[in-house]
Amino acid sequence: MKNGQARFEYFLSQLQLLLDKAEKQRNPALWLYRNNARTPIFMLEGLAKLYAGIHNKKKFLKLKEQFKILEDMLGGVDYYDAFAKEFSANKKIPKTITAYLQAQTREKIQSLNEALKECGWLGSENKRMNKIRKKLKKADWKSPQEEIKDMVGFYNEAISGIIAFTEKTGYRFSNVESDVHELRRKLRWLSIYPQALRGCVQLGKTPKPPKYLQKYLTPEIINSPYNKMPDAGDNEQFLLLDQNNFYALSWMIAGLGKLKDSGLRVVAIKEALMQTSKADETVALKKAYTTAGKGQPSLQQILDNAETLCKTYFKEQSLQKLVLGSAATVS
Repeated sequence: MKNGQARFEYFLSQLQLLLDKAEKQRNPALWLYRNNARTPIFMLEGLAKLYAGIHNKKKFLKLKEQFKILEDMLGGVDYYDAFAKEFSANKKIPKTITAYLQAQTREKIQSLNEALKECGWLGSENKRMNKIRKKLKKADWKSPQEEIKDMVGFYNEAISGIIAFTEKTGYRFSNVESDVHELRRKLRWLSIYPQALRGCVQLGKTPKPPKYLQKYLTPEIINSPYNKMPDAGDNEQFLLLDQNNFYALSWMIAGLGKLKDSGLRVVAIKEALMQTSKADETVALKKAYTTAGKGQPSLQQILDNAETLCKTYFKEQSLQKLVLGSAATVS
């Protein structure tokens, strides 16, 4: 089995095990959500996204969309469930808001249950998984050396796209979801690919980091399990990323994530108020701030903070220095 195919199979096997167990449950979608099915699906989506960029574009884009549908649906469950649980523990949040979010959680779970059956993810015949494996078997897999060379190009192209995304607006953001959250998604893929690629991406150690990078190198970031590369295993060709700039990337993802979550908290409350009362968007937004509590920043403050973070990070050109290149060995 070629390296690329083996990487897919590793996570397909994990997903298959979860699907087999979920099928025996009364509520398969809920069981999958509670048992972290989103992680292997994320990895599979990342692999399909990357391989679509280096060969068999049409084939892998179709696979990516299949994984993305599942991942998005699980993400929808997580969005409403997380806020429902957070608000249910806060006596100051009206029960009508929590009840609305809980109802939306149930609705998203039901939609996922329907999709799992309709798309053939569940069932003893394993229709969807068998089709995926057949497609992967027919892919034009490249040699390890060719793969790594193309991955270097893929990373650099993705980085150029991210920089263009931010420069298009001059770092001025107008929407938490379409701007802040979307930028974080783009950055996050750069940190997901190494985990999905099972050891062929490693961090290259560089001399003492310059002063402008040191603010990102916090103990929390350096010691995060997400910043530890998978063991090199039997890989003989590697994509090398600069360690300190990878840590800086991780810090940015975490920082934007906190801002994103704070903003979406207000958005969730606003949605609940609009759906459970006659309040229009302006009135609902104003009330959402009050409901969220004194420590809740406004959406504009969140957007301004995101702008400040991005201006500093991107002007330091840390992202452009992330990729060191390819190597046949890793010291």
